[in-house]
Amino acid sequence: MTSVGSLATKPLFGLPLAELWFALLFFIFGMFLFLDGFDFGVGVLFATRDDDHEKEQLLAAVGPFWDGNEVWLVVFGGALFAAFPSVYANLFSRYYLLMFAILAALGLRGLAPEMYEERENDRWRTLWGYSFVIGSTVTPFLLGLFVMNWLLGATSLITPVGVLGGLTVLTLTIVDGAAFLGLKTRGALRGEMRTYGIRAAVGYLGGAIITLGAIYVTEPGLRSSFRSPTVVALIILTATLTGIYVVALRKRRYYAAFAATVALVFGFVGLVATLLFPVVDRTAGLTIRDAIISTLPLNLMSIMASVLLPIVLIYFIVLYSAFSGPVDTEGTYG
Repeated sequence: MTSVGSLATKPLFGLPLAELWFALLFFIFGMFLFLDGFDFGVGVLFATRDDDHEKEQLLAAVGPFWDGNEVWLVVFGGALFAAFPSVYANLFSRYYLLMFAILAALGLRGLAPEMYEERENDRWRTLWGYSFVIGSTVTPFLLGLFVMNWLLGATSLITPVGVLGGLTVLTLTIVDGAAFLGLKTRGALRGEMRTYGIRAAVGYLGGAIITLGAIYVTEPGLRSSFRSPTVVALIILTATLTGIYVVALRKRRYYAAFAATVALVFGFVGLVATLLFPVVDRTAGLTIRDAIISTLPLNLMSIMASVLLPIVLIYFIVLYSAFSGPVDTEGTYG
């Protein structure tokens, strides 16, 4: 049994807390990419709509959720700072311009739908409609760029593999958004979202293959990781899930398509984490064990996380249950 005195010297219950926090960190990032991912996807698909009622439906579909979904990004930053403070400091100092760009794009994405609803003026709504699309497009692209830079340990902000990763994450969010709208819309709008979702899924699979190929060619240090059974399994799983997603949409099995999307997002995040492991900052040469905080704060933080994380998850279950079902043609929940 773990005593109070041993908290300062031994890991809680003898658990490999450094590895568990690394896994938790990427789980939190996966939650953000999945939940806010469909917000981004809906924002990109907003550009395909000319009809005002359809635009209202798309805004209403994400309206109750998007600001809550961003909580996971805050939790991700907080967990990285708390568990791996040196990595947090290195990443934020190395890519601070990229971070500011992501925050600016997120701010534009968040502000645009609020301002869009403020006036019944065509020019006003056109301006904030474009802002919504731009913010929703740029944010996932920059997030993908950041993730690839982190994975490769890039010292410059823009790299060819980073750009490929950004485009891949962008298409993944469109896949996510189309699946979400399959649950939230009906009629012709739902049919068109189904078509966009199938096209985006094909684009995502192609982008993922090209990005992985580029990593293999340009990063000799990572080639051995591609022979890992976990990496091979995740690549095969991604191809299989993409096929399931396409078939599910063709057969109008929207819940199955949405479930495939969840697995696709976490498959992507799991692939990045597996390629990175056991290193957590390639540029600085830091492994997980090098970068983790000392035993006492790690134990206390683990206890707090075991209490708070279930509460956050319950909150999201209640939120999504309260606004379940499709939006009506007036853009409201029944």
